[in-house]
Amino acid sequence: METTVTTSPCGSESSCGPKVDLSKHPCFNKDSHKKFGRIHLPVAPRCNLQCNFCNRKFDCMNESRPGVTSAVLPPSQAVPYLAEVKAKHENIAVVGIAGPGDPFANPIETMETLVGIRQRFPEMILCLSTNGLGIAPHIDNLAALEVSHVTITMNTVDPEIGSRIYAWIRDGRRPMRGIDAAKLLLDRQLEAIRRLKEAGIVVKINSILMPGINDGHFLDIAKTVSGLGADIMNVMAFMPVKGAFFEELAPPDNLSVIRTRLQCGQLLPQMSHCARCRADAVGLIHEGTSQENMERLNRFATAGVFKGRGRPYVAVASEEGALVNQHLGEAARVLIFKKDDATPSGFKFHEVRRMPEPGAGDSRWLDVAALLHDCRALLVSAAGPKPKGIIENMGVEVLEMEGLVEEGLKAVYTDQPIPAALKRRFTSCGSGSGCKGTGSGCG
Repeated sequence: METTVTTSPCGSESSCGPKVDLSKHPCFNKDSHKKFGRIHLPVAPRCNLQCNFCNRKFDCMNESRPGVTSAVLPPSQAVPYLAEVKAKHENIAVVGIAGPGDPFANPIETMETLVGIRQRFPEMILCLSTNGLGIAPHIDNLAALEVSHVTITMNTVDPEIGSRIYAWIRDGRRPMRGIDAAKLLLDRQLEAIRRLKEAGIVVKINSILMPGINDGHFLDIAKTVSGLGADIMNVMAFMPVKGAFFEELAPPDNLSVIRTRLQCGQLLPQMSHCARCRADAVGLIHEGTSQENMERLNRFATAGVFKGRGRPYVAVASEEGALVNQHLGEAARVLIFKKDDATPSGFKFHEVRRMPEPGAGDSRWLDVAALLHDCRALLVSAAGPKPKGIIENMGVEVLEMEGLVEEGLKAVYTDQPIPAALKRRFTSCGSGSGCKGTGSGCG
């Protein structure tokens, strides 16, 4: 059964500020999906769980699925970017944040972006797509910002099944695996649905149909979420993704998807026009990514990213604080310095920050970039190309050098290149202790 979901944010037509026309949301109103467009702002790169069906991949124009983006957008560039896109696409009615990680593994970036949009474009529909693990502490603020639609990806209401779907979750700094992890995720998802509905927010449930994993379980999902007041359900066919744990799992056939939608439709309205949007999607749902949009996003993502951005600090990988002498992947902590003209050197030590633990793959380097969100550069003795690329894509320049910390700081703060005498002389990665650039050892 198809439906149009137009519940008012804040619970009623008179209970909150600027009114938006919710019927224009193309994902929740099938009649609108060929008339009104949406834009996803990729400001949330980190994720707080690892799904066995997911392999987040950046900069792939021909791949359309959640978790994919051409670039990560700094929150400070979100409103200027949106303004330019709206000038080119007048039918944009919805602004969403859907990754490429999870919005609430990146709560500062997410909330800063939403506040900026609501102030500049009060008429826009605001929506989010999340796994539900970290949203609960932010629901009151989302309601105050009139975020009207939230999608929660929920693939099971059985922790045993969940333990097969999720490799790990991270609750704050606490990594969890297995049934305990799946149970915590489920508890958070159920709480999120209940509280979102209490706040008058429209809730859509995305559930991925995985043969042999959860395909006999969808009525249980539909019963549970409908009982909590969810508005609409989107049964999505599993698609194998290269590099994911479920890479060899066969997708369901069309008949299985149709049958599941019909069964769940007896309990909850169904969405059938989903296009598996990228984290940087622009335009109508059926429109693919264009070269023009990719170039625009990359331009805003890199606008003043390094030295022109004005970040106050520089991070240094150093064993004793005097020399830059640690490899990115070997540093358990970094030293943070700031400019201070009152000191003889012109720089002052600020604080120590512990680096994320090894073993999380690419997510480790996204966490490093988040840790250094206020740093314009990171000085290291060496770094692998993949970690370096991920961190720099988040706006922190990774500079390889060997020598005095003060010399490196001077180069950064005067917008000069690292002196040739300090540049690291390259030795092959294989000469280190097991370096693979994977996040499990050195960088």
